[in-house]
Amino acid sequence: MLPEAWQPLLDRPALAELLGHPLAGAALKEMCRLLPPHLAVHSLRTFLLADACARTRGTAYDRVGLLAAAAFHDAGLVGRTPLGRGGFPCRSAQLFDHFLARHQVGVGRRTTLTRAVRGHMRPFPARDAGPEARLLHFGVWLDVTGRGERQVPDERRRLAELAPTPWFAVSFSARVVACGLRRVLPGFPVTHR
Repeated sequence: MLPEAWQPLLDRPALAELLGHPLAGAALKEMCRLLPPHLAVHSLRTFLLADACARTRGTAYDRVGLLAAAAFHDAGLVGRTPLGRGGFPCRSAQLFDHFLARHQVGVGRRTTLTRAVRGHMRPFPARDAGPEARLLHFGVWLDVTGRGERQVPDERRRLAELAPTPWFAVSFSARVVACGLRRVLPGFPVTHR
């Protein structure tokens, strides 16, 4: 069972179409287990914003893979693990790679998807980034900062109304700064489900 707070987002066609897929279901269950509620909602909105952008542009991409990447892109922010080189995005990519390997995802697809997670905090996607990396980057930045809003007008507002996370951008930005300064994650008040 996925949290009731997610239901308005899960009912959106882009997500509803994927719910029966084994990898999508496993990623959502793992996201539910790993992430605090506000980060999980951000991850779902990230996917929906990325998908809206892809549909607007006619971009073909790995939809299930992008949903899984969105589910894990902030997983490195959780816990009290030393971050090491590359900060929380690299830690998120490592956790995601282990998840994909457990689900027998091929090396090429794993490499593409984990690269998307690793690069999602860059100011701009790498020039040679594939569609999954560009779309994940777009969705993350649009949800947190509003950058790119003109490409999918009003979509961010609609999703925030369906699944609000008041003051998310401020608290998220403060947490990212704290991670950079300490090189270790500050504790999250985690609500067990």
